[in-house]
Amino acid sequence: MTELESRWRPLRLLLEGVDQQIASIYVDAGVDGMRTRFVGPLIHLGRRGAMTVRELAESVEVTHSAMSQTVAAMRSAGFVADADNPDGRTRRVQLSDRGRAVIPLLEAEWRATEEALAELEAEVPYPVTQVVADLAAALAKRSFRERLDARLRAT
Repeated sequence: MTELESRWRPLRLLLEGVDQQIASIYVDAGVDGMRTRFVGPLIHLGRRGAMTVRELAESVEVTHSAMSQTVAAMRSAGFVADADNPDGRTRRVQLSDRGRAVIPLLEAEWRATEEALAELEAEVPYPVTQVVADLAAALAKRSFRERLDARLRAT
């Protein structure tokens, strides 16, 4: 492998390609401004009602900072609005009318995506969910940062 080749690049390109194909469902349905990263949070808001940014971040397992940025983008796209806040210390968001209107499509796409991924995994000898689980187990034993530090010390 040459110095500029990357083991991660094929995975990144694969994931970006799949993400773009999922996003094309929304474009074809005329849902302007929808991003695939909005789908999980919007479905959670549809099922649970108004939530704080922290609650929403925990529900989809991302950082508060990442969810804060996502909520701002969803608000700009018109999918969420501020909710009543019984305790003035936190901000809560809820689906807007536009957000509520797209929930059936989001849930259908989510189910179809999970089914398509299961179908895809059945076609390959080593399912991606197993790859992810195996990588997570290896990283639990020795983190990626520890591996990086060891390599940097060796150079």
